[in-house]
Amino acid sequence: MDGSRPVEKIATARRVVIKLGSSSLTRADGGLDLNRLDRVAALVANRCARGGQAVIVSSGAVAAGITPLGFGRRPRDLPAVQACAAMGQGLLVARWSAAFQAHHKLVAQILLTGDDVMRRSHYTNAKASFEKLLSLGVVPIVNENDAVTTGEIRFGDNDRLAALVAQLVDADLLVLATDVDGLYDKPPAVAGAKRISTVRTFSDIANVQASGAGKEIGTGGMVTKLHAAAMATSAGIDTLLLSADNLGRGLDGADTGTWFKATGKRRPSRADWIADAARVAGAIDIDKGAALAIGRGHSSLLAAGVVSVEGEFPAGSVVQVRYRNQELGRGVVGFDSTEIEHIKGLTSVKIEAAGEVARPVVHRDDMSMNEADLEVAGI
Repeated sequence: MDGSRPVEKIATARRVVIKLGSSSLTRADGGLDLNRLDRVAALVANRCARGGQAVIVSSGAVAAGITPLGFGRRPRDLPAVQACAAMGQGLLVARWSAAFQAHHKLVAQILLTGDDVMRRSHYTNAKASFEKLLSLGVVPIVNENDAVTTGEIRFGDNDRLAALVAQLVDADLLVLATDVDGLYDKPPAVAGAKRISTVRTFSDIANVQASGAGKEIGTGGMVTKLHAAAMATSAGIDTLLLSADNLGRGLDGADTGTWFKATGKRRPSRADWIADAARVAGAIDIDKGAALAIGRGHSSLLAAGVVSVEGEFPAGSVVQVRYRNQELGRGVVGFDSTEIEHIKGLTSVKIEAAGEVARPVVHRDDMSMNEADLEVAGI
């Protein structure tokens, strides 16, 4: 974990997705920090004036609705939280609009749910909407549609949403702005904790302690940010985790926060969808030979390498592909779960001898491997 980072690459990244958490956009009393919004708008407008494009994934809708609805703190029951979101989302986007209007920039609100990206057709429609807005010079303001989402279709936090948006728009850089200046080798409050400037592979931080929960006003924590960084970097997108106070310096390439180097290559849009957006219907466990073949040999998954099947699903479903209980990636199956159970462990010769057509369980074009997971599994 050395301190070097590609200053020019960061400073000149053309398309940037910036995620701002609730704790970075609210004051101590829970209200919106209007000065912070104004500063971020000025930074983004300046970058756009130099030929850049930006998408802002903005938390803060629930927080913005707490005070107007008379709650003293973030409510715990879902209907009240959704009421705050419905009230606060309008206030939040109106304030963003006013902040950017001072720089003659237009904004557009995009509210997403997990269901919007789980379905392939919805995913491609969302991608087209982003592309059109960006081509028109508009700054999309994205948030999860908390007023209608339920646990089954929630992203869970805006860190994951930001990583998915970065994939959707084929971003050059994902920035996760929070209230902590990067990742530390131990909890920042512990004496002697040191900031990690650069993470080149996730094995570098295998022993780092990370908190799971964020501040009361939000829902995220360092763990969710690391997951988001892994999602983005595996898709070939560099990621910067830093304090919102240092956003300007970080975007200029200064050594602030933690820079996560892209570990994977840019993937086709469909591969991004398979890897991180599609609904997972089940899982297939494979042996070491198959793991090496698909992980490093970029081969299709054949029935001979399948050890077991988990769940019931039809052909065309997206499933996890696992080795020793470690997910290596995901793929679209060519058989239903019953058929896979029937042919698992059989060579193509034996399948054809039984009078059936031997074809891949998951074709390599329908598979998306995660470099970080392959590394963890020792593949």
